Amino acid sequence: MADHRPDLPLPQLHAFTVLAEELHFGRAAARLGVAQPPFSQQIARLEAKVGFALFTRGPGRVALTPAGVALLPAARQALAGLADGLAAARAVGGGRAGRLRIGFSASLALTMLPGLLGTFRSRYPGVELEIREMTTGPQLTALRERVIDVGLLREPPEDDPGPLGFRTVLTEPFVAVLPAAHPLAARRSVAVAALAGEPFVLLPRADGPQLYDRITGLCGAAGFEPRIVQHAVEWQTVCALVGAGLGVSLAPASIRRLRLREVAFRPVEPRTARTVVAVAWRREDRSPLVAQLLELAAGP
Repeated sequence: MADHRPDLPLPQLHAFTVLAEELHFGRAAARLGVAQPPFSQQIARLEAKVGFALFTRGPGRVALTPAGVALLPAARQALAGLADGLAAARAVGGGRAGRLRIGFSASLALTMLPGLLGTFRSRYPGVELEIREMTTGPQLTALRERVIDVGLLREPPEDDPGPLGFRTVLTEPFVAVLPAAHPLAARRSVAVAALAGEPFVLLPRADGPQLYDRITGLCGAAGFEPRIVQHAVEWQTVCALVGAGLGVSLAPASIRRLRLREVAFRPVEPRTARTVVAVAWRREDRSPLVAQLLELAAGP
């Protein structure tokens, strides 16, 4: 099929619109910073492509023909569209515009996420942020499948040789999550070993294998294997089930901000037990938006 799009070079359209405004060949050429003969040749070439004269020429007088009047709005629109496109391309290329898709673990809404997103939005107000709450396992899948651009997650895979990069941005201790009426809630801190024999409520391993293994590893180091009676996908649900008396749990310390009346949070011993928060991205992604978020997440 033949391509019937008009072949109208933008320099010729630019020359045409300037002449339509100046209605004087000498002034129009000077405004564009070119000599008058090549400027006149640009106009002549455009008229040849259109097939009709665009200007009438007379002694000391230049005027648009009906064909020129008809072409002028389209020429201005084409030039304005190009200017808008160039501005948009420069904004996106410079990291001042575009869309950034971020996955985050729900517990991070209680710690670093609000400050990070607030700072990013204040620095780059032209960037659209698409935020998705996801546990660690789904975040890793979404990154690999290009559903999200950046992940904020707990316990990234160790020694991952794959396409994803990870950078630790925060560590925090664990706390014991107990029913408020539980005898251990009367203590200022709780040894992990004291939880032996208690029923546990935990996140499913598939949603965060490294975090699940870290928690069960703490129990193993204390000499017991946790008896898991219930799984819940979100930490808020875990805490609600604990408050309902279904069991106890071990969770990141930021969970204390939930302040549930039926639940007590106590520091655990050993205090050296900590959970890692990392930012994740595709190593081959060269987006300036990703680079800007990584820089902010890394902190000062």
